[in-house]
Amino acid sequence: MSGRPRTSIGTFGEIRLVDLGGKYVAETRFRDLDGRLRKVRATAPSARAVRSLIKDRLAARVGYGSGGLLRLSSPFAELAELWLEDLRTRDISEGTKENYRDDLRLHVRPFFASYTLGELTTGRVEVFLKQELAISYSRAKHSKTLLSMLFAFALRHDAIPRNPLEGTSDLTRPPNVVQALSLEQVQRIRASAAQWRTGPGVMGPRPDGTVRDVCEVLLGTSMRPGEVLALRPVDIVETKKGMVAHIQGTVVERKKSGCYRQDHPKTGASVRRIPVPEFAAQVIRQRLALMGPEQAEVTIFHNRYGKVLTLHNLRRTFRDIVKEAGLEGLGITPRWYRRTGATILARGIGVDAAAAFLGHTSTAITQKHYIELDTLVDQTPASILDRTLRPVDPDGTLLGQRVSDEEEDLLDELDGDDLQG
Repeated sequence: MSGRPRTSIGTFGEIRLVDLGGKYVAETRFRDLDGRLRKVRATAPSARAVRSLIKDRLAARVGYGSGGLLRLSSPFAELAELWLEDLRTRDISEGTKENYRDDLRLHVRPFFASYTLGELTTGRVEVFLKQELAISYSRAKHSKTLLSMLFAFALRHDAIPRNPLEGTSDLTRPPNVVQALSLEQVQRIRASAAQWRTGPGVMGPRPDGTVRDVCEVLLGTSMRPGEVLALRPVDIVETKKGMVAHIQGTVVERKKSGCYRQDHPKTGASVRRIPVPEFAAQVIRQRLALMGPEQAEVTIFHNRYGKVLTLHNLRRTFRDIVKEAGLEGLGITPRWYRRTGATILARGIGVDAAAAFLGHTSTAITQKHYIELDTLVDQTPASILDRTLRPVDPDGTLLGQRVSDEEEDLLDELDGDDLQG
């Protein structure tokens, strides 16, 4: 059966204009949320005035957003504020929440501030994402993820009829993006860290090698920086096959409370026991030898006052080390050690096993890989990392291989998940 297309809920049909001599009447039919079509009528002394009046009435009519929170005429800023309220109640880390707030404030909200929800078209979202992609792939990806959450929130409240992200172009990763450190870069940074501020003419106290040692443990374990800084003697166990570290906390930075050790890591999957390669284990043993039994719950890597070594100080010192290594301008941060480890493990034991080792998996995968490993930790990842990254006679075979699509996906997920550290 053919006929007139059905008017979508929350929308209206053709506006009819009638000149009654001295006044004008505009009329259309609006399909309400109960599915019924109802007339909407306006009267004004001129054609221009009546068109404006009926459009105002249609915009104000309850359509999407009958729950009283949002409607098509709501400004984007209103959606943003309601989403932020919802974000406060979500069971995710405070660091991730802060990153979402910053991305919204600095990147997403300024572009969409002048639009209502009804004006959030696929084309406008496409323009925004292209602008973000021109700045960096990572920034565009984070912005797209944030918009996806915002639009999903709007859909849950019947504020919009469809997700404007649908139909936008896929984000294309730029070619030749460096995903991990090369073996040469690893050795240059290692040498620079060992010599940092040790030459003649250095003003102030000489470094005690803490950041140098942190770099070795980051390199050997592929932990997040905050996880390494949170390690305590009580988290370290020596077994017949080698050292095992129990990751059960992280160091975090908060705008109001500063830097402190949090008694749980970033996610549930991040609570894990991992084998430590011998070159990193030696560093940890040397640090433990300087600590007394009463310091079992003091962080292994602490400042001269026994307090937590802050992420800010780690990043600042690491920047100086990278600069002295002649690698300034490449964007290398402590997180690159994790990406390097991920690359080696993905090629050595497979992407899924690498993700489990890195603490970046669903609960199901974590259980699959770690229920048994709680009592018997597989030393294979440590052997692969030790062979590839040890200071003397490292084997660069795995780092020399080409990047696979699965490996790129894993590294992208790591970058998105590990924003706070």
